[in-house]
Amino acid sequence: MAILVHRYDEPDRFVAGTVGQPGERAFFLQARAGNRITSVACEKQQVSVLAEHLDRVLDEVVRRSSASAVPPSTTRARDTDPLDAPITEEFRVGTMTIAWDPSIDRVVIELFSNVDADEDDADDAAAVEEGEEVSADEVFVVKITAAYARDFVARANALVSAGRPPCPFCLQPLDPEGHICPRANGYRRPLF
Repeated sequence: MAILVHRYDEPDRFVAGTVGQPGERAFFLQARAGNRITSVACEKQQVSVLAEHLDRVLDEVVRRSSASAVPPSTTRARDTDPLDAPITEEFRVGTMTIAWDPSIDRVVIELFSNVDADEDDADDAAAVEEGEEVSADEVFVVKITAAYARDFVARANALVSAGRPPCPFCLQPLDPEGHICPRANGYRRPLF
C-alpha cells in the first residue's frame, strides 16, 4: 500500500495552533509553502512533547558541534498569527520523530498518521525504537532551520500554557464554572 507524503523541505511557515475556546480547543500543526497548506490534528500533549524534544535536540546539536546556526532558547515567538485558513484536517497524528540533518543544517520532523493497532501488532512500539519503519497511511514531513525550530518551541509553549488554569489541589484543568475536585472527595463549597 502506498503512503501519502505531505513534504515541506523549506516551508514558508510551520506552526502549532488551536481552534476553539480553552477547554474545547482542537490542536493543529500546520505548514504552508506558497499556496499549499497542510494541517494535521494532534493532542495538546503532543504539541508540548514536540516542543520539549525539539528544544532538547537543538541543545544537543549545540553541545556536540558548537553549531553557530543554532540560536539560544527564547520565550517570545515571532509568529503569533492565527492558523492559515482553510483548516482542513489531513489526518490525526500518531507517532512523531525528530532528527537533525547535518548535511542541510535543518531539523526534520516526521508526523505519522494514527493507525488502529491490532493486538497482534504489539511489537510496533519496539520497532520504532529499533529504527524500523512505522506503519502509517500518511506522513507529514517538515524540514526547518534551527532558528525556526526555536521560534516553533516558543509559540508551542505559549499555546500550551494559554489553556485553562490547573486546580491547585488536583492539577486538573478548571472550568469557568469550577469543578468537583477528587482530592476534596467531591465536596465543593459554595463561593458566597
